[in-house]
Amino acid sequence: MLAGIGADAAFLALAIGHCDSMDGPVLKLARKALETGNVNYVLPWVRPTDEGDIRHAFEHALKVRSLGEEARSLADLHFFETLVRIHRAGEGEPYTGLKPSGRDLGPAIAAADRALDDGSPDAVVRLLIEAMRHGVHERLRAAMSRKSFDVNDVAAGRRYVDSYVPYVHYVEKLWEAASASAHAHHHAPQAAPEHAH
Repeated sequence: MLAGIGADAAFLALAIGHCDSMDGPVLKLARKALETGNVNYVLPWVRPTDEGDIRHAFEHALKVRSLGEEARSLADLHFFETLVRIHRAGEGEPYTGLKPSGRDLGPAIAAADRALDDGSPDAVVRLLIEAMRHGVHERLRAAMSRKSFDVNDVAAGRRYVDSYVPYVHYVEKLWEAASASAHAHHHAPQAAPEHAH
């Protein structure tokens, strides 16, 4: 959904991949599920059609964990990988392995988590507005600097198009992300409509 919006909004894409971190929300709850023996902690993170696979992996992990510390570690890792792989598939995203704890994911995820803790979206909104403002200004400035060209200078016209297209796509993708329904979180792969130029 956010492909092509550029580095200034890459932090938005990082949030999509946060769930594969060892210190991310999915694996925090996976540890709690294993500690308590209650798989329900993680089931909201997978599609109903995948629940059976998660229950099966969870039961196996619980059995293997009782065989000793090394077995426990391997069982936990296998359950984590299975859970994240299935969760990511439900989002229409590839599984690229578990990511280490403590990665710098930029300010967006921390701000979003703080907003969930304190109930105020203000810091998140400020962060997003500033990033979008910078991205729009940068791309608009690039397009404007190339807008006036001699119609007979095709190379100059192409340079303009090379700035115009990223600018318009950036604005379009931001609009799509901002105007999407909160209930539109994809649990199945979706193709984004293409903007033709």
